[in-house]
Amino acid sequence: MPATGYALEKALKRYFGYDRFRPLQQEIVENALANQDVVVIMPTGGGKSLCFQLPALLKSGLTVVVSPLIALMQDQVESLRNNGIPATFLNSTLSRTAQRSREQAILEKKVKLLYMAPERLVGEPFLQFLDLIQHEIGIAGFVIDEAHCISAWGHDFRPEYRQLQILRQRYPQVPIMALTATATPRVRQDISQQLTLQNPQVHVASFNRPNLYYEVRHQNRNSYNELLQIIRQEGGSGIVYCLSRRQVDELAEQLRNDGISALPYHAGMTDEDRRQNQTRFIRDEISVIVATVAFGMGIDKPDVRFVIHYNLPRNLESYYQESGRAGRDGEPARCTLFYSYRDIKTIEYFIDQKPDPDDQRIARQQLRRVVDYAEGTDCRRSIQLSYFGESFPGNCNGCDNCCYPKPVEDWTIEAQKFLSCVARCKQRFGSNHIIDVLRGSKKEKVRRNGHDRLSTHGIGKDKSKEEWRLLARSLIHQGLLEETTDGYSVLKLNQASWEVMRKQRSVFVVVPKEEKVAASVQSSEAREAGERLLQELRSLRKTIASEESIPPYMVFPDSTLRLMAQKQPQTTEEFGELSGVGEYKRQKYGDRFLAVLRAHKQSQASQKPKNRTPNTSSTHEITLELHRQGLSVADIARERNFKESTIADHLAKLLAAGYDVDLNRLISPERQKAILHAVDVLGVSFMKPIYEYLQHQYTYNEIRWVMSWYSSQRSPKQSS
Repeated sequence: MPATGYALEKALKRYFGYDRFRPLQQEIVENALANQDVVVIMPTGGGKSLCFQLPALLKSGLTVVVSPLIALMQDQVESLRNNGIPATFLNSTLSRTAQRSREQAILEKKVKLLYMAPERLVGEPFLQFLDLIQHEIGIAGFVIDEAHCISAWGHDFRPEYRQLQILRQRYPQVPIMALTATATPRVRQDISQQLTLQNPQVHVASFNRPNLYYEVRHQNRNSYNELLQIIRQEGGSGIVYCLSRRQVDELAEQLRNDGISALPYHAGMTDEDRRQNQTRFIRDEISVIVATVAFGMGIDKPDVRFVIHYNLPRNLESYYQESGRAGRDGEPARCTLFYSYRDIKTIEYFIDQKPDPDDQRIARQQLRRVVDYAEGTDCRRSIQLSYFGESFPGNCNGCDNCCYPKPVEDWTIEAQKFLSCVARCKQRFGSNHIIDVLRGSKKEKVRRNGHDRLSTHGIGKDKSKEEWRLLARSLIHQGLLEETTDGYSVLKLNQASWEVMRKQRSVFVVVPKEEKVAASVQSSEAREAGERLLQELRSLRKTIASEESIPPYMVFPDSTLRLMAQKQPQTTEEFGELSGVGEYKRQKYGDRFLAVLRAHKQSQASQKPKNRTPNTSSTHEITLELHRQGLSVADIARERNFKESTIADHLAKLLAAGYDVDLNRLISPERQKAILHAVDVLGVSFMKPIYEYLQHQYTYNEIRWVMSWYSSQRSPKQSS
């Protein structure tokens, strides 16, 4: 078992293609290899999965992973297999024969990672199978993904997660790793207690996502036009969250009418419709998914460029996780929240439907915090991170409040009044009560507690309730005042509070005047010189993904394609050195990507035509000219010293762009007809189902050429 950092980095490169660990990953892996219980709090896109996947490959025995959603576990298993890693899942989608086959593979040590739903894992039939696994091959560890689901204080509590306590009782020596992207200090403690973890190593990564830009806009009559502008400006894939199913359907239809490829996703749809829409989004067939919060943990797409909340979310944890679906690849992305007071009333109605008064109390406090965020005038990151117990100095240069600051005023005297009132009320009340006392209220609660006789009673009549609320929020966000998180809003003084009251510290508050909508922010990163090459690499990735019926990002993420375009490796060894290229993918995909890279370099070195059409590069034009001269695919490949598969890719792209390629010379009309019939029958845009439907009697090149020609008939042709 690798023990040194060097050995771990070699394993990291071999299995996942990365040269170095991200922050905390190596420490967590080392804890897991030492069979310690571990709690990992790491934001979306921070690399949580690798923290348990790498130890699973290096330890003997089977690692069992608890995952809450079937779609999520299937995506993760597919991604692992595409890296050459032996993983599988057991869930209700499998036939009994398939399940027995996978169970046998586990006992034969052909599987290293097994994904399960919590309720299935703790059922007695499977527990008996686990006993057999422990006896025959050993259980390396249990992994509880989305561990916040075990806590009633988490934003997505699931009672079935509580049953996981049985794992420690039944297998006391097997280590447990619990992971989640969002957890307050209270939720972290609850996770450890509920799972009966033994002296767990707790790793909390920074919740800061510097590549995300945050902004809040007030809902108004022009909000839809603003939404449309953001979608068109940002481009790429995006998610729009709404509160109601009806709004999801209406907004998706409205976007389609305005030329945006958008589909809905909500719990009122059939499972099959939801699955199809999600698959089309993940595989880049549509650009926008409009969804309720039902579209949550099941999404695993790294290149989402924007997440828009068209309504107020119910709590900050949900907002952090949902907005965190953007930019998981580390590239710049945008998070926009539209906010209206009507949303507050809608959420309060949902809260009132909860049967448990304690649940209502917790939900109302969570709503209060997200309203504070929406109305906040301080740095958005400071507000978010303080909620998770992390301090941030502000001035992030990545949110509307920092990029478009509002006027700042010295409110030190007002802060001294407010904090003094908190102290005189013995730190036992929330901000609303403190404001009532400051404004001289005669409410029964004020009189009952004798607070109408305090020296601070009525000293704040010169400020409105909203101004005092603004100050209270700002004091909390700046760390000058604390608020309890146990479901009751109670203000507590800290050392900084006393410094303000002793005139040792000044307080400045951002005071909004006339509200202006923040101008759109675009990525400051300049487009790379090799953008044309990058598009060719993306085109090849899409072709491969279509052949294998997998999402494009499972072939290579955008970050790896950009590295290819920047470094332009020309040998297999150079290709394997790229971050994100492991041994398995180097062998599987290396030749095809290297062919594109070599062709690009060859075309750059030669004299390039000056007048090029926007949809093809010079290397494609050379192939087109040789094709028009009557050369076959094999002849063109020999002439250009390329592989035939590269020339086939060129011709497919030319066909899709509508160029004058003689399809009848590539494939006979009879075979074209058979492929088109399969397309009509299956109604799909992936090659693998068509290949199987035609019983492997047609090559992928033939299928690709016909489908490319077919797609070109729906759009205007390029001039040849």
